[in-house]
Amino acid sequence: MSELFLTTKDQIADSHTLSVYRSKLQGYAGLERALTMTRDEVVDQVKKSNLRGRGGAGFPTGMKWSFMPKEPKHPDGSPKPKYLVCNADEGEPGTFKDRLLLNRYPHRLIEGMAIAAHAIGASRGWIYVRGEFYQEIVILKKALEEAYAQGFLGKNIMGKGFDFELSIYRGAGAYICGEETALLNSLEGKRGEPRLKPPFPAMVGAFGMPTCVNNVETFCSVVGILRDGPEAFAKVGTERSGGTRLFCVSGHVEKPGVYELPLNITLRDLISHCGGVKDGKKLKAVIPGGASAPMLSAEEIDVAMDFDSLMKAGTMAGSGGVIVMDETVCIVEAAARLLKFYEHESCGQCSQCREGSHWLARLFHRIETGHGDTKDLDTIARLCSNMAGQTICAFADAVTGPALSSLKKFRKEFEAHITGGCCPLKKPGQKAPHFLEHHDHVAL
Repeated sequence: MSELFLTTKDQIADSHTLSVYRSKLQGYAGLERALTMTRDEVVDQVKKSNLRGRGGAGFPTGMKWSFMPKEPKHPDGSPKPKYLVCNADEGEPGTFKDRLLLNRYPHRLIEGMAIAAHAIGASRGWIYVRGEFYQEIVILKKALEEAYAQGFLGKNIMGKGFDFELSIYRGAGAYICGEETALLNSLEGKRGEPRLKPPFPAMVGAFGMPTCVNNVETFCSVVGILRDGPEAFAKVGTERSGGTRLFCVSGHVEKPGVYELPLNITLRDLISHCGGVKDGKKLKAVIPGGASAPMLSAEEIDVAMDFDSLMKAGTMAGSGGVIVMDETVCIVEAAARLLKFYEHESCGQCSQCREGSHWLARLFHRIETGHGDTKDLDTIARLCSNMAGQTICAFADAVTGPALSSLKKFRKEFEAHITGGCCPLKKPGQKAPHFLEHHDHVAL
């Protein structure tokens, strides 16, 4: 087992409290070290670690920080403030890692954000939390109070002349607000719709000011990098993707939960690490990076779980949500459920996405219920070609991921629904097993 940067092998009681975080998890040692460095030195440390954003896109974190302007000014010559935002709006189906970090290690997030704020010169920050995360918000509020009381937030942090104010902003539960510019609109009190880019948030972000947005796991990863140096982090994973990652494994595995493992682990080994396919059944398909990631068939799981390897395999690492489906799953039904979700969550700003997500959901439902036509399969492909890459944000691409991959890799199953007038895996009137099961068990 490799070194753990984000979690601990055994759960530590009260790890969410400042006293335990400092006494048992070297809390705020990374921030203390960062404040002895210049801003450029901190950014350089993160670059050397090969940390890539854990929110989905996998963009190099140090490079993203370096895009922030050094000394931005208003037209009148007065200095502009710079802002830092944490995306804690975890809404991707099959993903629940950030929620675990907020529950168990809120101070690690706060410390990581303070390090990032020092690195980019930000004086103000927000943690944008999904509105349904009531327990996590309560824990996070208490952690902020503790951090302020002990001088890890606020004015003159650790006596180093560094000021950083941090607060929580509770979102309303819109999936689209996981997209960083839609999140910024929501933070400003506007409708949660993505913005055209350019300008990018590094130049015109929250309230028109230069802003850097990163994900919960990304900020938490920064803490160990600054505390222990970037070398230990960089040597784990791959040459271009350093460190470990939290994989959320759900569906038909013996031990579903959150696992911290190196990025170079293969999907096959990850499933084995979780006890294998449940009840000894045969593997059918896997979604490797949250519901928007294209499916992989059972024959394609000898692929490393880093960003580049999964992209080469025609899918993506995404949010790290791994959904395992065994031989009892109806792929048509699974895809139809996902597309119903995306139809509901489209913000409607772009017509290709608004109309396309609706019609894809209708077509998949029609096929799944035995009322489809062979021509529908060509219509699905045509709809997807009119959606992917044609909209302001990547939501439309996310919709086409499960649609196209399921149709391409399990076309015979779609054809069987059409020719047979029902699902070949179940008797008339019988529902197929639900592949998105809820699991309270969390394994580390």
